[in-house]
Amino acid sequence: MTGRARSVVLAYIGALNDGDVDRAAALVRPDFSNEHTSTLGRSVVGRDAYRIRLPQFLADFVGLHYAVEDVFADEDKVAIACVMTAQCKGADGMMRPIEMQGMFRFYVDGGLIARRVDYFDSAEFQRQVNP
Repeated sequence: MTGRARSVVLAYIGALNDGDVDRAAALVRPDFSNEHTSTLGRSVVGRDAYRIRLPQFLADFVGLHYAVEDVFADEDKVAIACVMTAQCKGADGMMRPIEMQGMFRFYVDGGLIARRVDYFDSAEFQRQVNP
């Protein structure tokens, strides 16, 4: 399943890069879990809850793009190292560009993403958005 899991995850990243909420949500299981390890991140459980929250996330991260640097796949597990870029509003209301390295771990089940774990540095985000 390594090749299939890799393809599903890359299609999902492509949907996020395109800002296509419906396509991204269609690639996750109904019991999807998105865990954020950073202090500022908010985890969510369930495709419906994720689908509801995704438009606001994309609005907060204008022009969101994940540039994939490396993909590691083993059976139903996929890890991606990437650079996230976007424009975000700081505490002063000013839009500022951000560029952060991070990682995702994905678990694929039945051709859909069952779990996503995000690793991004909240302190680095704050430093860039609120200099």
